[in-house]
Amino acid sequence: MSYTALAVAGVVLAVAADLGVFRVRLVRRKAFWTAYAIIVGCQLAANGVLTGFGVVRYDPGTILGPRLVFAPVEDLLFGFALVLWTLDWWVWWGRRALGR
Repeated sequence: MSYTALAVAGVVLAVAADLGVFRVRLVRRKAFWTAYAIIVGCQLAANGVLTGFGVVRYDPGTILGPRLVFAPVEDLLFGFALVLWTLDWWVWWGRRALGR
């Protein structure tokens, strides 16, 4: 499976979990998108350093090709999925703790 396919699958699974499994529905909240905009800036800076200095390299046959700050655009998809999964767990566990 290509890096691109895995990145897309990660986003689809994260959004499905947000809306259907955890039922946190962060993707429907303005606060989530505001926070994510801040996180994307940090992600692009870190990706730029890691890929720009050659610490991380990608097989050209497994990515789409376009890059943002040296990193493949697929990295934004993985970053989004990671942030969404993490925040979903955080909110879900917080709700469970309050319910006790």
